Formats: sequence, structure tokens, C-alpha cells
Amino acid sequence: MTENALPGASYAAAGVDIEAGDTAVELMKEWVAKAQRPESVGGLGGFAGLFDASALTRYRHPLLASATDGVGTKVAVAQRMDVHDTIGHDLVAMVVDDLVVCGAEPLFMTDYICVGKVRPERVAAIVKGIAEGCVLAGCALVGGETAEHPGLLGPDEYDVAGAGTGVVEADAVLGAERVRPGDVVIAMASSGLHSNGYSLVRHVFFDRAGWALEREVPELGGTLGEELLTPTRIYSLDCLALIAATDVHAFAHVTGGGLAANLARVVPEGLHARVDRTTWTPPPIFGTVGRLGDVATEELERTLNMGVGMVAVVPPDAVGTALATLTERDVPAWVAGELVPAGDGLPGGGASLTGRRAG
Repeated sequence: MTENALPGASYAAAGVDIEAGDTAVELMKEWVAKAQRPESVGGLGGFAGLFDASALTRYRHPLLASATDGVGTKVAVAQRMDVHDTIGHDLVAMVVDDLVVCGAEPLFMTDYICVGKVRPERVAAIVKGIAEGCVLAGCALVGGETAEHPGLLGPDEYDVAGAGTGVVEADAVLGAERVRPGDVVIAMASSGLHSNGYSLVRHVFFDRAGWALEREVPELGGTLGEELLTPTRIYSLDCLALIAATDVHAFAHVTGGGLAANLARVVPEGLHARVDRTTWTPPPIFGTVGRLGDVATEELERTLNMGVGMVAVVPPDAVGTALATLTERDVPAWVAGELVPAGDGLPGGGASLTGRRAG
């Protein structure tokens, strides 16, 4: 080798550690094994996840539902705190709670974890959270991919994404077509910020206020970091229980865009969903973001969930059963609004928040 010659190139020298990836797979196996259904076929390590589709023969006319999502910049908080076993829970929630909106039972998920450098224990912690979320959602984790991208991401940076598949009877699909005048909007409480609006939240707390994640915040009941990493509530089994117990016309998963914009997605032309702000008090985190960042109420409401993570639209005679079912399942819920004819300034196919919230 000449004086200035470089050693032979290798994948490891380029920043990709295959052995670390293999170690991560070994560490995550126990968690993936816990997130299975009877229809799961095979184990970890295949090129594709397998699911026994003969289970669909119990359906008269099955429709497959598919959804994919990530958790946005909430991963930046997890990385700063070096806590990685909750972000997977968020990922599952974002996917399965979209699936159940149409009435679909989530069947299985796959995940994609992109890292700057494979740190086996950290990857296993992420997968642990995904597996635990799948158990809570009643679906199987049938496969995934971990990719190492040195030079694109820093050694401690990563992102996650997931895709899920569910099934629903063709004549049982929920949505705007079922919604009628006089239907009632039932709100289900969020567990906090969930996984939307973190670009605004991080800007307010870190850039404007200069708060540290370790800061104790009495009104939040703990540290800022603990509040920001509170896992997203998974509603899929609760919504399926609601469908089984009573007549449900529609669901709306409250994510990016806020309550009004997401509810409007299941409101037909000719009707308007009117939600009364005075029926609930948002958890303190929302007021703290607004106060520290001098964020207008309208901006908060179109960015954050404001304490409502899912809504159900039901006929008036189903309200009692719906509330009782959710109470039995420890999901705080309340009547928040109604469907009224459009007109007189209320746009068809829309939703709005009315009433002045206390404080």
C-alpha cells in the first residue's frame, strides 16, 4: 500500500453496521412475539410478514382498510430525553385509530425505523413500544424494517413510520353517508397532546420560553418531558366495542388540523356539526402552550386536539348506551355537540366550535 493510499472500502467503514442490526433483531424478538394474533403465520426474519386471510371467510363482503402514518417531530423529544419505548405506542395509535374510523377492525401492522446509527438497545425499545401498542389495539405486528442511513441522519437521530391493515363489512362502513340531522357528537378525551402539533409545541417551550425537559411544571403534575412524551391514547378497541353495543354513524380521529377540521370530514353536505366548547375543559398542557407562546385560540384549535382525541357521531337514542360503554372501558366521554341543518352562516359539510370556554 502506498503512503497515501486509503484502506479498502467496506459497508462498516461507510457507517452501516450489519452486526448491530442483527443484534437489534435478536433483542426485539421477545416483544414481537407478544404482538401476535391467531392468524399470524411464521416469525421474525422473513422477507414478508404473513397473515392467514382465511379468517376473512367469516365476513359476507369484506373490505380491507389500509392506513399509514408516523409520529412527526415528537421523535425529537424522545431523542432529547433518551426515552424510546413510548414512541412506538404513538405510532400504533396514529395508524389503528385511522383504520377504526371507517369501522374496520385492525388486523396487522408493519413498521419502518430509519436511524443514523443502529444502537440495538434503542431500536429494541422502539419496537417494544410498537408491540405493546399492537397488543392494546388488538392487532398483530407481522414485520418491519430497520434501515441505517449514516450521513443522512445523525448518530442519535431516527424516524419511524408504520402501515396497518384492517377489515370491515362492506355494508357496515361508517362515514358521512350515515350521518343524519339531530345526530349527537360524543367526544372522547385525549391523553394529552398525542402526536400532532409538536413543531409548534417545541417552538413555544424550547425556542421562545427556553424551558428544559427536566423542568418541573406543577400544573402539569410532573416534568415537561414527561408530559410531552405521554403516549397517544389508542381508541380502536373502544370504538369497536361502541359499534358492537349500539348504532354508530361515524367516527373522527382528531389529529393534524384539530377537532373542527377532522370532524368536518365525516359531515355530509347539507349538515353542519356544531360543537360546544363549554362542555369540557382542556388539560393544562394546552393552556400552557397558549400562554407561553401567546398563541391565539384559533391557532391552538386548528393545530392541537385540545383534549379530544376521537369523536363518535350517534343517533340521539344511542347516546346513553354509548356513554355507558365508554365509561365501562375507562374512556372519559361526554356529549359535545350535534348535527344541525346547514345555512344561516353554517357551511354544509363543515364543523365549528361554539361557546366561550371558561378561563
